[in-house]
Amino acid sequence: ININKKERMINMENMVKCLNELLSDLNVFYRKVQNYHWNIVGKDFFVIHEKLEEYYNEINEQIDEVAEHILILGNEPLGTMKDYLENTCIEEARNEKINDCDVFTNIIKDLEKLLQKVTKIKEEADNQKQYATSSLMDEYISNYSKKLWMLKQMKE
Repeated sequence: ININKKERMINMENMVKCLNELLSDLNVFYRKVQNYHWNIVGKDFFVIHEKLEEYYNEINEQIDEVAEHILILGNEPLGTMKDYLENTCIEEARNEKINDCDVFTNIIKDLEKLLQKVTKIKEEADNQKQYATSSLMDEYISNYSKKLWMLKQMKE
């Protein structure tokens, strides 16, 4: 029985580590999308500027959901930019003007990384019977999949 309890604790620590990595990814992605919102140039400026604001506001909600979920699980969410930068797989945006093609190429790449991460967390949550975590990841899988489809249609 002690081995089983110890194994569950290790599994939970791993899941929280993955959730904190997701939290880090979301925070860096938020900054990146907001940077693009400020620095987008081109003929579709107004439409893209507005869409990027919609995206970063939604990402901000996800940041709060993931952090609160980590707290619900009885753990501590990461909270500093230093922590986020050390635990992310998302590359920061540069402080420079950027065109719509580059913005969407980069956002697609990052959404694919986020989709992989939330899918991995969902699979682990299902294995551990952590259904609240699994359900939250289902929302993100659906959200990122739809965004990827829409963005890829725009690039056609």
